[in-house]
Amino acid sequence: MALTDILIPTYLQMLKALSGWLGKAEAQMPGGRAEALLSARLAPDMFPLSTQIRFACVQAQEGMFRLKGEPFPPSIDILLNEGRNAAAQPGSLADAQARIGETLALVESLASGAFDPDPERPIAHALPAGMIFDLSAGHYVRDWAVPQFYFHIMTAYAILRNQGVDLGKADYVTHMFAYLRPGTMPAQ
Repeated sequence: MALTDILIPTYLQMLKALSGWLGKAEAQMPGGRAEALLSARLAPDMFPLSTQIRFACVQAQEGMFRLKGEPFPPSIDILLNEGRNAAAQPGSLADAQARIGETLALVESLASGAFDPDPERPIAHALPAGMIFDLSAGHYVRDWAVPQFYFHIMTAYAILRNQGVDLGKADYVTHMFAYLRPGTMPAQ
């Protein structure tokens, strides 16, 4: 299986799910109450929902450009700065949806370029604290790109659930319904 066959569907499916969760939050919490969710956290020392959304977008964008071996576009720095400052400036749900939409469009545009990186190609992954991880592209996808992306997606899901948004497993795996055998959906 090609590395892009792992990352591209994962990014697209889960970013669309995240967008859907935010839509559900808006529908369930009218009158602007859903906007307050952007400042919600699971623990005092964790980033708020607005940061989790932006960092999920960062992970998707970084993963694509890193596998292509291309320099990062300015959008990644913008997302990182918005995420780091989100406690003071969480933005709006419309802003969050726009960032998700921009990231979906970017992943789709890069995916249409049909690239298949060599899983053994070396990748040096530098973190802001000065640490550098030397990985193969395959290890990068398995050990960093997928887990980091899901960390931020799952944290966003957990914050929304913790704040009373009615989400369930079906909201998390909406992409799976394409594989549902006809006639096997339980009656509600």
